[in-house]
Amino acid sequence: MKVLIAGLGNVFCTDDAFGVSVIEVLARRSWPDGVEVRDFGIRGIHLAYQLLEPYQLVVLVDVVQRGEVPGTVYVMEAEPGAVPEDEVAMDAHDLGPDAVLALVPRLGGTLGRVVVVGCEPAELGAGIGLTPAVQGAVETAARLVTDLVVAERVSP
Repeated sequence: MKVLIAGLGNVFCTDDAFGVSVIEVLARRSWPDGVEVRDFGIRGIHLAYQLLEPYQLVVLVDVVQRGEVPGTVYVMEAEPGAVPEDEVAMDAHDLGPDAVLALVPRLGGTLGRVVVVGCEPAELGAGIGLTPAVQGAVETAARLVTDLVVAERVSP
């Protein structure tokens, strides 16, 4: 089984670095064969091309704004058709997760299960370093990602 754990975000925009920070934690762990842990940062187009590989599970780690308390961690099944293909902008440095997922079929790929582990940000402006609320969610998110991968690999 092939699994991709992909961290997204901009390290120069405070809490937008959440996905990258979680990947830093996960990259220090030992993973079974077939599990890739990668930091894609703001390179959404690279992620789209990576998703042409036949992954059974893709876990995207990123900030998610849903209006909850900063530091709230979410686990959501992605809806790859949420952005119509004709609305996908081709800006390689500003291709969000929804647009990446919409682009994959246009590139000739098919998606397996995609899960988003996200965190409610407190601040997304220019700056380096996560706010305390989001920093406190990094380990929780790393544990949730690990649990997702383990559960997926052992399910029939």
